[in-house]
Amino acid sequence: MKYDIKGEPMPVVICELDSGEKMITESGSMVWMSPNMGMETSAGGFGKAFGRMFSGENIFQNIYTANGGPGMIAFASSFPGSIKAVEITPDKPVVCQKSAFLAATAGVELSVFFQNKALTGFFGGEGFIMQKLSGKGIAFIEIDGSDVEYDLGSGQKLIVDTGNVAMVDSSVSIDIQKVSGVKNVLFGGEGLFNTVLTGPGKVVLQTMPLSSFANTIAGVLPNKN
Repeated sequence: MKYDIKGEPMPVVICELDSGEKMITESGSMVWMSPNMGMETSAGGFGKAFGRMFSGENIFQNIYTANGGPGMIAFASSFPGSIKAVEITPDKPVVCQKSAFLAATAGVELSVFFQNKALTGFFGGEGFIMQKLSGKGIAFIEIDGSDVEYDLGSGQKLIVDTGNVAMVDSSVSIDIQKVSGVKNVLFGGEGLFNTVLTGPGKVVLQTMPLSSFANTIAGVLPNKN
């Protein structure tokens, strides 16, 4: 499979497939394709469907196959930002924010990822349920805004504002840290908690989480009451 990502800030990934190659995607992400691309809709079993529902994805996924020769298919982002291609290997799964998954080659498996600590779950910004991508292949994830990468060493920490974590290696620990000081909490505008990431592993941050964008827009809309 060959791919080309175009068109930021409303990006699309165009995939060129050999005959018989397959792509999986969340329903509704396909925007155009060649006539020989066949589609099959599948839940992939109750357990997988249940996990996808809790990780912010649709219960059903679409499987596209290039039939009778090379095929082309394109998948578009649902929000202004960027699309990131990630190589998934059996020894290096990744954990993403809810609803980050856009599409992947057929060897990639999407499952639910639960935070280990209760406090992280309730106050960790994106919640205690995230997405885990494992298996082998190329996955495409949606980034809200632009992406910034850091490679954390063993024990190295990075404090991140709520919602700005887009993706981390599964080796990275995710925890929370309470903002200290009453004035900081009441007037600092950063909320009660920050996310603490601890290496080793790669961290991908996003500059404009969808939740922050929605709050900004809501603050300038006229009040109809």
